[in-house]
Amino acid sequence: MTDPNIAFYGFTPVARDPDVLFDEHPTASGDHPKQDKYEVTDFPLPSSLVVREVKAFVQKELLPQTFNHSHRVYVYGVALVKSHFPTWSYDLEHLTVAFYDKTYYLACLLHDIGTAERFLATTKLSFEFKGAIVARDLILKVGGVEDQADSVCDAIVRHQDIFVKGAAFSPHAPRHSRSNLLHPALIETTCAAFPRNGWSDCFGQTIERELALKPWCHTSTFEVPNWKEGMPSKFASDVRGNDVMRPYD
Repeated sequence: MTDPNIAFYGFTPVARDPDVLFDEHPTASGDHPKQDKYEVTDFPLPSSLVVREVKAFVQKELLPQTFNHSHRVYVYGVALVKSHFPTWSYDLEHLTVAFYDKTYYLACLLHDIGTAERFLATTKLSFEFKGAIVARDLILKVGGVEDQADSVCDAIVRHQDIFVKGAAFSPHAPRHSRSNLLHPALIETTCAAFPRNGWSDCFGQTIERELALKPWCHTSTFEVPNWKEGMPSKFASDVRGNDVMRPYD
């Protein structure tokens, strides 16, 4: 018998490579992909005891820019799925709503918790891996179930594996470089509700700080071949060069 928690907590595998995931996609490929005219209010934030406890923890630990970033990730992610992958388990109208509005939101809230100063500067682990451990422990501590904690943990571990092929599961399917799949009204209203406040430079500084603290960290995989400690960060430069979001910074 199939374990129902596999689908319920988002463990169903999907293609990780966006070139595969979106290849000849009926609504998300081509020069003029579908852009449903959503606004941020179409995606209310979920709430539960676990969510409230985690949200309070995250808001206390993260920079305001990172906290807002986590919410934009949630809104854009659910909008992409609702428009282009309606058969996935994020379904507002069916029983899988429990996964849709809880586990994915937890993953978004916690995906950058490892960048908080108390974690970034106190471990030799890369921020994703430390953050995944913190997230799993926290969810279990505040009453989340183990499968939910594992789903969030695995998503955080893998959320910066941009160059890795193979399969992912739905909480961390690719979202990068696909802003043309979102209607401008959604981007505008989401940035108004959760302001960027210089997010590109803020995250660029975080990248540079981790590289200085831990030149062996996973973030170094985004750098030029044979990158060495003390060299400028291509990743930080690329983040600061986000032209699509520059008007909202």
